[in-house]
Amino acid sequence: MKALWNRYANASLILKITIALILGITAGLLMGEQASVFAPLGDLLIRLLTFLIIPLILFTLIVGVNQTTISNLGRMGGKVFIYYTISSAVAIVVGLAIATIFQPGSGMKLDGSETFDVPDNPGFVNVLLNIVPSNIVTAFTEMNLLGIIFTALVFGIAISAMRGSEGLNELGNHLLKTISALNEASLFILKGILQFVPIGVFAIMAKTVGSQGVDTLLSLGGMIGVLYAALLAQVVLYIVAMLLFKVNPLTFFKHTRTPIATAFVTQSSAGTLPLSLTAAHDLGLPRSLYGFSLPLGATVNMDGAAIRIAVSAVFAANISGNPLSLTDMLMVVLIGTLASIGTAGVPGAGIVMIATVFVQLGLPIEAVALLTSIDALIGMGATALNVTGDLVGTTLISRTEKQKSASKEQAEEIAPHS
Repeated sequence: MKALWNRYANASLILKITIALILGITAGLLMGEQASVFAPLGDLLIRLLTFLIIPLILFTLIVGVNQTTISNLGRMGGKVFIYYTISSAVAIVVGLAIATIFQPGSGMKLDGSETFDVPDNPGFVNVLLNIVPSNIVTAFTEMNLLGIIFTALVFGIAISAMRGSEGLNELGNHLLKTISALNEASLFILKGILQFVPIGVFAIMAKTVGSQGVDTLLSLGGMIGVLYAALLAQVVLYIVAMLLFKVNPLTFFKHTRTPIATAFVTQSSAGTLPLSLTAAHDLGLPRSLYGFSLPLGATVNMDGAAIRIAVSAVFAANISGNPLSLTDMLMVVLIGTLASIGTAGVPGAGIVMIATVFVQLGLPIEAVALLTSIDALIGMGATALNVTGDLVGTTLISRTEKQKSASKEQAEEIAPHS
């Protein structure tokens, strides 16, 4: 038994996840609704990953802040915000372009029986206010990622200031050592959780395929196909960007395939965050950057969701018999970009964003009811791209930091001879 466990534990994680995906799909097709018997195992995986989100964000970011200067942190933060905004806008344009070419929903008509209650959108202003939690405890209990990031930054900067102070430097160093040890303990726990990931992946896939069924997949297959084509087009843009920044795409995807595959199955960017942080570490990215950019990206950067908004808007316009005009498309880009940030951290964020955009553009809200029937199948690809976009952005920003550092070192070498 021990030899069997060692063989399983030492096997490639991505190989185990791939086998789990195939077995899960097979079980779902064969068992149908009965595959929900595996649901508790999938729920357990989500709980285990979520369990580590707070300690990993808190400790990783505090340690990261103390590995760089405040000016560097501010510069990197500015780059992260600019990248995430531009990336979301580009994703919506890609989604609109692909959907305009293939026209999902053409020939379909609403029969008037679909109903859907528009969920509340917290709005962009409230999301900004949530960055500063009114209570540290509630920020953690409510899994307010923006609030947790803010808390980690504040305490990280405070510890950094203590370490630079004559009277408090010893205490500051002790604090940093303790937090560094807690961070390593969190990573050690994560290694154990990774052994359960394939089992949870199998359970989630079996339940999803069993509950959705082949009929649902076929009835709205055109919409699903167009969306995945748009997601693939965005991945191609990522690869082009990586090549421009001299990042090897094969090396990148080798280290990031586990969080991307897990995000695909779990449909949770936040839940996949522990795996994304590990992938960033394996890529050799600076902790001071990924400790900030990845948690923030899991909250506000949603390239996959942005594409989903664009394709869904074209789909809704087509089934209502009123295709989008150029002006409408420009509005989708503007509203969709804001909505993808304004609904950060809301359960079912994809549906919330779509409903918000539909209301603003006057598209039939009944179409959202149709889209909810394939929500899981669409959400899988969108979430996987969300995580991919966060990791690509962090990698590219890291590359610009290295180039800046290299240029500075080169200038210092030249200066004495000039």
